[in-house]
Amino acid sequence: MVNEVIKSLVTVQGGLYVDGTAGSGGHSEAIAGKISGEGRLICVDRDSEAIRFSRERLGYLGKRVTFIKANFAELDVILRDLGIGMAMGILLDLGMSSYQLERSGRGFSFNRDEPLDMRMDVSDAITAQELINTLPAAELKRILREYGEEKRAISISKIIERERVKAPIRTSLQLANLVRSIIPPSRYPGAKDPATRTFQALRIAINREMENLKRFLDNAPSLIEKGGRVVFLTYHSLEDRLVKQAMADWEKGCICPPDLPECACNKKPLFRRIYKKGIKPLKIEIQDNPRARSSILRAAERI
Repeated sequence: MVNEVIKSLVTVQGGLYVDGTAGSGGHSEAIAGKISGEGRLICVDRDSEAIRFSRERLGYLGKRVTFIKANFAELDVILRDLGIGMAMGILLDLGMSSYQLERSGRGFSFNRDEPLDMRMDVSDAITAQELINTLPAAELKRILREYGEEKRAISISKIIERERVKAPIRTSLQLANLVRSIIPPSRYPGAKDPATRTFQALRIAINREMENLKRFLDNAPSLIEKGGRVVFLTYHSLEDRLVKQAMADWEKGCICPPDLPECACNKKPLFRRIYKKGIKPLKIEIQDNPRARSSILRAAERI
């Protein structure tokens, strides 16, 4: 949905825009192609490899682009340190990049036999392997239920606890096959792999994805100029629910009881949603990129 993203994000060609999840630089390059010579782009990613890819891809922009290895949750600090008050637009693509899934070697994919790492920032302390092999079964169950919405969390946590006593669970394929051994694959074409929710839950926990998103949503109103926009691409219900709820709250004005003669809360609407419902990819795009099937685009404008 690159065209929809850029159309939703870029409203002033000479503005300052932030790609908070630069990845391999695809969206960043599309933003750069839309802004004028006076426009400026800041590419942020917590993965040092992503910053390297983006720098190689967008180096031709010279001083118009700035590359920063950091977590998008820290954008308030990043903009302040750069001497920038606000941005005209911020984009967060909350999905995994093709590089991370296919070439990083960090065990993000349940279809590859790689070390169980799952860190987006390899300088972080805890890996998925450490988490899987040390957490009590009750805590594993909580993570699988809370972050993966996994109905068989109890069974999965028990088999992990049982197998790691025999030998540590070290690779992504080991873990995936354990889950598959108790959840038979669906017969329906295009159905998700039984290990999908387990891998999602562990990745979210390792990278503190929900905490990072909550911090950004709390700070977003102070980061966007009037008339500027914030755009999200979400990929699972947990993060989409957070974004949807935040946007509804931003759009809401007075929350005083209806029988109060005068407003006492002084709450003013901060944003207006560009789309009342999230935009989903077309079938033709899903055919070209099956990973896009679960994506939802949401956008809001600062008022």
